[in-house]
Amino acid sequence: MTTEEIKSEIQKSLDKVPESVLQDILAFLKQAENHADQLTVMKNLKDILTEDRELLERLGKIKSFG
Repeated sequence: MTTEEIKSEIQKSLDKVPESVLQDILAFLKQAENHADQLTVMKNLKDILTEDRELLERLGKIKSFG
């Protein structure tokens, strides 16, 4: 998905969200702006853990025998 497509989908979702929730979403987005580097690191870590789950499980078994 392109950036424009993502923004369009976000806008469609925002149009359906109750007004009472919009302030919380705005606060979340502002936090995301301020912590973009941390979010990138967290996403990368999630990707690594997801992709290498089997390897991590094997390493865990080796560690328990050592």
